Amino acid sequence: MAGNDGKRRSKPKGKKGPTKGTGGHSRRALRGKGPTPKAEDRTYHVAYKRKLEREAAAQKRAQAEAHRKRTSIKISDGHELIVGRNAVFEAVNAGIGIERVFLAANPTDERIAKVLRTATALGAPVFEVTRLDLENASGEPAHQGIGIEVPQYDYCSALDLLERAKQAGQVPLIVALDQVTDPHNLGAVLRSGGAFGATGVLITERRSASVNAAVWKVSAGAVARVPVARETNLVLALKALKSEGCFVVGLDGAGEVDLRDLGLANEPLVVVTGAEGRGLSRLVRSTCDQIVSIPIASSVESLNAAVATGITLFEIAQKRAGR
Repeated sequence: MAGNDGKRRSKPKGKKGPTKGTGGHSRRALRGKGPTPKAEDRTYHVAYKRKLEREAAAQKRAQAEAHRKRTSIKISDGHELIVGRNAVFEAVNAGIGIERVFLAANPTDERIAKVLRTATALGAPVFEVTRLDLENASGEPAHQGIGIEVPQYDYCSALDLLERAKQAGQVPLIVALDQVTDPHNLGAVLRSGGAFGATGVLITERRSASVNAAVWKVSAGAVARVPVARETNLVLALKALKSEGCFVVGLDGAGEVDLRDLGLANEPLVVVTGAEGRGLSRLVRSTCDQIVSIPIASSVESLNAAVATGITLFEIAQKRAGR
């Protein structure tokens, strides 16, 4: 039998060439996904977290404004309302000007009695109000029945802090806050600064908490003893302080120097604390002479900005005391 005529030939598995409808198989993959969303609309982007922070801050301001409209206490423009016995007492002790006193508690407490005596001597009127009025006006439920209206805080400059240390015969120890926007953190830093001998605190005009009623309350009046400087540009302020002989130390969990091994503690020093989560900004970080880390347990990712600052100030105070 010639050739392969006697053998069974296998049928082809499929038709050669393109089949009907194959052009649509990849059509979806070739379709565009539309314009790229803004950074603040991408849930994984840092800009999204900042947008949420801005929205939360705006909501808090709106709530505070709504509370103020429901109270008989109207604070004049350019003035602040300080509440709480310690905060009010420390402010009065520091000689701050008193515009008005709002009282919703028994004046038998010695601190409140002194505030009333000082207000009377200065000719400042005293108004009896309800506790709800004070709470709505201040946004603080723990106002302890006393509040005073005072002029807005009078900031100094970064170089003024150096002059203050010089006049007191002290080695400068300044805390600089890099984009720390929570007033409770600023108040806690001021309280730690007062406890451990800080010369003052340096903040910026933008993207930073300012001295307000919440700061007075949290600091327990330390803002009356620890001056706050405010500058437009933190990097330029740090460079100006360095030109005057200060060393700048930044706090970061990945720092190359352990806080316990800090060799600059006895030098004129600026300690820079960044915002929780974001940390030090790039330009501020590059301006620092050293980046210092606080040793913590591996189970804890990071420390609150105010807590980290307090630990650092304590360590520096210990080193200076033992020099």
